[in-house]
Amino acid sequence: MTLSLYNTLTRQKESFTSLEPNQVRMYCCGITVYDYCHLGHARACVIWDLVRRYLEWRGYQVKYVQNFTDIDDKILNRANKEHTSMEDVSERFIAAYFEDMERLGVKKADLYPRATHTLDGIKCLVCELEEKGYAYSSSGDVYYSVRRFADYGKLSGRKLEDLIVGASGRVDADDPEARKKKDPFDFALWKAAKPNEPFWDSKWGNGRPGWHIECSAMVREHLGETIDLHVGGSDLVFPHHENEIAQSEAVTGKPLARYWMHNGMVKVGGEKMSKSLGNFITIRELLDRYDRNAVRLFILQAQYRKPLDFTDEALQAATNGWATLKEGLLFGEQFGQQLGWKVDNKLVDSFVDRFNEAVDDDFNFAGGLTILFELAKELGTEKNNLIHEGNTRGQLLEEKWNTLFKLASILGLEAVLEEVEKSVAGLSDAAIESLIQQRADARKNKNFTEGDRIRDELKSQGITLIDQAGSVTKWHRE
Repeated sequence: MTLSLYNTLTRQKESFTSLEPNQVRMYCCGITVYDYCHLGHARACVIWDLVRRYLEWRGYQVKYVQNFTDIDDKILNRANKEHTSMEDVSERFIAAYFEDMERLGVKKADLYPRATHTLDGIKCLVCELEEKGYAYSSSGDVYYSVRRFADYGKLSGRKLEDLIVGASGRVDADDPEARKKKDPFDFALWKAAKPNEPFWDSKWGNGRPGWHIECSAMVREHLGETIDLHVGGSDLVFPHHENEIAQSEAVTGKPLARYWMHNGMVKVGGEKMSKSLGNFITIRELLDRYDRNAVRLFILQAQYRKPLDFTDEALQAATNGWATLKEGLLFGEQFGQQLGWKVDNKLVDSFVDRFNEAVDDDFNFAGGLTILFELAKELGTEKNNLIHEGNTRGQLLEEKWNTLFKLASILGLEAVLEEVEKSVAGLSDAAIESLIQQRADARKNKNFTEGDRIRDELKSQGITLIDQAGSVTKWHRE
């Protein structure tokens, strides 16, 4: 099956074809670093992490770039409130971002450009827009002339006549600076410096870049004029991504991105998440309460474009689901040696094909999860057989476990035996085997008291012995 995805630009599902064979250039609009990341960020970061992982699984080499917005009014406001600098605030929350992503199991991007590191590219792009007649300066500010770009609104489907002043969310229509604009729909590319704010020099005077131009410049600098995949939250479709298209395509005359993907928003108990409602949840608070795999599972179980409602009941259901998957994932480590597995990493093609078929349909990770649960439940049944009957009736167990392990890793789901499980009270596998042999020797010499003592000692340390026909003893860790 061919990979297909929903393209926000065309409002339909399309077959995915990269610009260059087996190469994908992917850009994700990252966070504005003025506070700790919240549940909404968790969903976006996990979803795009999964899209990247799946593309790699399907044979693509992905260059994944995610920016940091480190010039912004919100950052300045926090810096002023804390009597510190914009740089100090940005550095603190960039560090916090990496801590949160590591805990969440999100792979690092290939590059993390920052607005402050892209000033030359930003100013160059603004100059080009001005030269081509798409931008004009006014009292130290530079604005994009929206009506000059004939295709404005093609991503969001909005028409200029239907828009209202200040729709960008970054411009206050009542602000005196709005009078600097030739048209109320125009947006800032460069902002003149204000008293007591950081600034950079430019041909228009001291100032700082607008929000939208930053991403256009970073995409161009690190990925080129046209990329394969541009992603972000659905709240960015308008105005941010719409304005990116207008800026970039006015200069290059080429599409900024072939495909646009957007994830749905997160609600908490059916309401929009906000600090004023008291339902604002940071990633670190979330991970203090729930296993990261359960959080990823919770995110995976919803279609990525749809709204996601966070409730404790939903997270508990995901926690229960993770327990099932974890039991299956640990099966190989617990019983592989006992069953004489060869560790050949062979997979079961039929399960892999079904997984690919599901996820190829617009990254239907929930459909792919059903394959994982099917494998995990079968391995759980065989675990019970081993514990209670000392044998297994399953076929191709090693290949099925390999398949579960591999598919789970694509989804960023990982189970690791805790150190106490790997070496209970310091007992290695070799030490356990030695004690079992000592017990066998004692029983052979009819010293059943000593044999029982060894069995009880192992039992007290979480090791269960299963005596089978032919004087064979199997074991497993509880």
